[in-house]
Amino acid sequence: MTGIPLPTVQRLIRVLMTLPGVGPRTAQRLAMHVLQLPPLEVQRLVEAIQEARMSVRSCAQCFSMTEDEVCAICRDPQRATGGLCVVEAPLNVWAIERTGAFRGHYHVLMGVLSPLHGVGPEQLKIRELMERLRSGQYQEVVLALNPTVEGEATCTYLAAQIRPLGVRITRLAAGLPMGADIEYVDELTLLRALQGRLDL
Repeated sequence: MTGIPLPTVQRLIRVLMTLPGVGPRTAQRLAMHVLQLPPLEVQRLVEAIQEARMSVRSCAQCFSMTEDEVCAICRDPQRATGGLCVVEAPLNVWAIERTGAFRGHYHVLMGVLSPLHGVGPEQLKIRELMERLRSGQYQEVVLALNPTVEGEATCTYLAAQIRPLGVRITRLAAGLPMGADIEYVDELTLLRALQGRLDL
């Protein structure tokens, strides 16, 4: 942080840079914004962070975020019990919930398989997923993992584990985004779009 002579400001910028998607310039802008806030606003920000950190925990059933022992989705008797949607992180649950298209339950893996980063099946919530599926409550598992190399590998691994249970396994459809030019689409996306083509 050359050019910033104040150690406290340098420390604030370094801390802000640990947030996902925040690089040096964004961290500097955020630091300058925080430093210009009235003291009461700074206090409100600090209290909101502390309160969220103390109150939010993992749901005991699905591992999404909740302020209770079990999240509202898992507790909701109106949710269909036939489907279980497997996602990578709590943010994925919130994204799918915004669509209103899925009315089943969720299971958050808390990551994906990534041998290069030391993440194997033991580091994920796969054992807990298999326990839930063995209960016989679910007739379908929707694998809703991100379409990355690690996400694809995790889906392949999970499908091999789940298949012997006789549970239907589906994946989110993948294809061309609206407004995309085919010539600029990567090969994997184009392949998935061709494999998932629909009758008109």
